[in-house]
Amino acid sequence: MGEAGRFIVLEGGDGVGKTTQAALLSSWFQAMELPYLSTREPGGTPVGEAIREIVLARKDLPMPAESELLLILAARAAFVHDVVRPALAAGKVVLADRFSLSTLAYQGYGRGLELRRVRDGIRIATDGLEPDIYLVLDLPNDEGRDRQQRAGAEADRIEREGKEFREAVRAGYLALAESEPRAEIVNARGAPEEVHARIRDRLVARFPTTFHAHGARDRTGWEDDE
Repeated sequence: MGEAGRFIVLEGGDGVGKTTQAALLSSWFQAMELPYLSTREPGGTPVGEAIREIVLARKDLPMPAESELLLILAARAAFVHDVVRPALAAGKVVLADRFSLSTLAYQGYGRGLELRRVRDGIRIATDGLEPDIYLVLDLPNDEGRDRQQRAGAEADRIEREGKEFREAVRAGYLALAESEPRAEIVNARGAPEEVHARIRDRLVARFPTTFHAHGARDRTGWEDDE
């Protein structure tokens, strides 16, 4: 992968603020005049969006954990082939809301599927593609649920799972971040702008030639840390 192309993934449990942070990062990339693509998983392609409808929106549809896993991996295969690899080859920064770490946290730790088998499926779906960084937004589950309720967001099929499931997913993310060198935990507490600043600090520290070289001050009015 060339220096200009970066694959950045926002991860975390429900209600941690991934959508808000994706929007703030998009504004930052635009201000730096970085070529980028903001997308989501499952989704990003026609087949991915169709699968997203089945996996998340169909609350009335009973589904074995194995079926859920295979549907998500089918969406990811199209996502990698049709969206991520072409954008990276064109030198773009790809910003994704979820990728493989979500599968390990939700279908592995949350659903209880064997992690080795989940990883095997991920390797097939991604053809070995790994992000440059996973930014794992971490927030206590009660606070994440409160955020969702204040926003008036309707819970999808997976978000309707109980507290035990949500706790298992959060524990999975924290364990995965400890063992995955590409993953960094970001405290998701506080105002969106505070969380955004933490994320920017991580990106500038990891990839100074991609982000810091665009100047000490960009048009958003933020100053990069020295």
